[in-house]
Amino acid sequence: MGTLTNAILTTPIIDHHAHNLLLPNIADHSSLSITTEACGEALQYCPSSLSHIRAVKQLADILDCEPTWDVVESRLETERTRPHHAWARRCFQGIECVLIDDGLDEKTVHPYQWHNRLTHSHCKRIVRIEKVAEETVRLALQEYKTRPSPGYDLLTGIRFRFKHAIQVALRDPNVAGFKSVICYRTGLAIPPYRDIDLQEGTRSLLKFENPASFTRLEDENLGPWFVHLTAQVLADSSDDSPYRKPFQFHTGLGDNDLSLRLASPSHLQYFIKHYPEVQIVLLHASYPFTQEAAYFASTYANVFMDIGEVFPMVSQDGQEKVIREALELCPSEKLMWSTDGHRFPETYLLAVIQVREAMEQVLQAYVRHKSLTASQAIKIVKDVFFNTSNSLYNLNLSILASSVSPTSESSLLRNFRKNIESTDFEILTVFLRKNPSVKYFRCQWLDYTSTLRVRVLTVKHALELTGAGKSVSVLSGIMGLLQNDSMAPGFTAIGLRNLCPRFDSLRLGQRGGYAMLQCELQEVNGEDAEDCPRTLLRNVVKRAKREGVEFLVGHEIEVVFMKSTIRDGRIIYGHGPISEGHAWSTSRALVGGDILSAVESIAETLERCGIDLQQFHAESAPGQYEFVTGPLPPLEAADSLLATREIISATAMKYSLRATIIPKPYTNHCGSGCHNHISVVPAEKHVSFYAGILKHLPAIIAFTYPNISSYERVQDSVWCGGKWVAWGTYNRETPLRKIEGAHWEIKCVDGMANPYLALGAILGAGLQGVQDGDSMLIKDCTVDPATLKKSQRKDLGINVSLPTTITEALKNLKDDATLRGIVGQKVVDTYLAVKKAENEMLVKMEPEERRQWLIERY
Repeated sequence: MGTLTNAILTTPIIDHHAHNLLLPNIADHSSLSITTEACGEALQYCPSSLSHIRAVKQLADILDCEPTWDVVESRLETERTRPHHAWARRCFQGIECVLIDDGLDEKTVHPYQWHNRLTHSHCKRIVRIEKVAEETVRLALQEYKTRPSPGYDLLTGIRFRFKHAIQVALRDPNVAGFKSVICYRTGLAIPPYRDIDLQEGTRSLLKFENPASFTRLEDENLGPWFVHLTAQVLADSSDDSPYRKPFQFHTGLGDNDLSLRLASPSHLQYFIKHYPEVQIVLLHASYPFTQEAAYFASTYANVFMDIGEVFPMVSQDGQEKVIREALELCPSEKLMWSTDGHRFPETYLLAVIQVREAMEQVLQAYVRHKSLTASQAIKIVKDVFFNTSNSLYNLNLSILASSVSPTSESSLLRNFRKNIESTDFEILTVFLRKNPSVKYFRCQWLDYTSTLRVRVLTVKHALELTGAGKSVSVLSGIMGLLQNDSMAPGFTAIGLRNLCPRFDSLRLGQRGGYAMLQCELQEVNGEDAEDCPRTLLRNVVKRAKREGVEFLVGHEIEVVFMKSTIRDGRIIYGHGPISEGHAWSTSRALVGGDILSAVESIAETLERCGIDLQQFHAESAPGQYEFVTGPLPPLEAADSLLATREIISATAMKYSLRATIIPKPYTNHCGSGCHNHISVVPAEKHVSFYAGILKHLPAIIAFTYPNISSYERVQDSVWCGGKWVAWGTYNRETPLRKIEGAHWEIKCVDGMANPYLALGAILGAGLQGVQDGDSMLIKDCTVDPATLKKSQRKDLGINVSLPTTITEALKNLKDDATLRGIVGQKVVDTYLAVKKAENEMLVKMEPEERRQWLIERY
């Protein structure tokens, strides 16, 4: 069953019928509507329905909150305000693209193309013909009443305008198909064209004195007439394959605006037979007329069946029954699925979770009973989720090329873990099936000197260990290691710990045949190691979540590419500029040569490995470039940062370049940082959050400027954040730069920092500020603080300077009891010991020797 479960969980979904999400701050719709078609007074009874009860439990599992509607609804309201549409992105995971009927709630929803940011492939439109008809009628009536002309026939004008609009849409590459909601207006009993009383239809239109008051097409003659006109245009284009597009019909399940008796697809039989050239899609499983829809899809070549909307509107048993009834008659090549998602992102999330659960239950039962082989069941999955829609709507997507990326796949499995009880072994086997070329796994951890250390496992051994629930053993004192493998005082090589891979970080590696994942340390008794940097950050994030606070983190990664020479038998880096005319954001720095080829190769590798590279550009120093990655939750952001650095370094080596992240690679040029962009949710807590960071910034600096070389970069008036504890809106001369709302930049971070320790300290201090209700005592500084007089700084509350040496920073950390409590005494003790030993080693070197030594390692 493993291959079948894998297919069900990882096959990307083409959602061939859904609706737009609401714009922010639109409060006209109740979240109770997520699981019901009820409205008005009937909505109050929804919480006792099976569909609602199940949805509350599933959402509570995902949100890690109490499974009551009040708590879940409150958390959803918070999630929907997260920056960068993070919650909506999560809800759309696993969806390849959406075909959007944008004729619902037009003025209160995002346009269809806005949803491209949530899906792997671009979304397209489904044109609701009644909206086109209503607009056409209004324009024709306006012309008829304001500029009457002898012999002008109103219906002739309407027919011409309408058919032209449908023909234009037919040739629009952004339109995937058409839809009618006549089910809601006059029902599906569409009379033959010859039986439509167009004269009566004309009389009904002429009753409208004001054309603008015609807002809803519900005339029993004109409604069917427009459906026929659409079918005629589609039939005429059926031989012109690029412009052959299907015609969707709402059938069955809907709100009380329709007549259920007239919502049965059986009423469409004449229409289906009369237009054999038109591909007709019966939406929403035609529930409760599912078997009728399956009959038509099995007996008419031009009919296709959708089994959407019942997820999550119907109980679990009802959903499984719908799938079984559809498969009783309907071939899988004519069966497809949709969310019918609308207004709220959770409608998409719940639909995807529940259809995968239902497909697993139904298809595994068929396989167990030998009604299907596993491969036949997998074909059904791929047909329903992807192939049928891909073919019918001429989308030309590739199920292999556009399938879930390794990183997204891991996220998808994590989101569904509580529902399907996935294990690390299952995640690993799914990953290997998707990436059969992988032969080795890099199990990585970052120590207190920011040295990335690694154990490489073969696939065979990784499967053996993971399947048995075992880990790799390492020496107990590994966090006390210096870069030269000597140990800081107080650490020994006696004892063991376990190196535990975290499969939420699994991704393809920087080299073909490799995958990489980050690890955490555990004691041999299974308890988390108190001094594990990744565990620290994980615990801070967990504490924040309990307080209802979440974060997104993005990185600006500055790198200098250097060439090497051999001098006296030693490799020397940085013998001069790599490209002429190199300066900040100049085009000249991107005109060609090995360095541009390397940068482009880096971008391509990052994309292959599932890392969201948003942009890159030249920085000021010779050979210096900046890579900007997209926002992620803190743990994922730190994992992604390390993977990005490894990819940059490995790719540069292919071009005989050394990529270094040390803070000051050239003594006479600007240095390199690794600025953090942080967004806080809910946004109203961001003032206390950043006030908390500023309060503890002199001690936090020990983690963010962790090396003697860090302080060679720290200067005033050079865009690196300066030397004062301050903040300013759009001010690059303060360590905290406010960008917009809850989105701020932390500039006082460089590439030598361990991101788990640095983020743990930053976010932990900010969270403490939220818990303490800290006020912002420092005012917005709109100039370079270094240019102000002491009295001017005092007026702004800028009274404290940042440490100027690593020794001073470590003393601040030792003296800050609150920050010690936030990150943990074991972490602080280990950090102080390692940094003291590291500093003693580095200060013995001559400046140039130290610079070369660090470039070789970072």
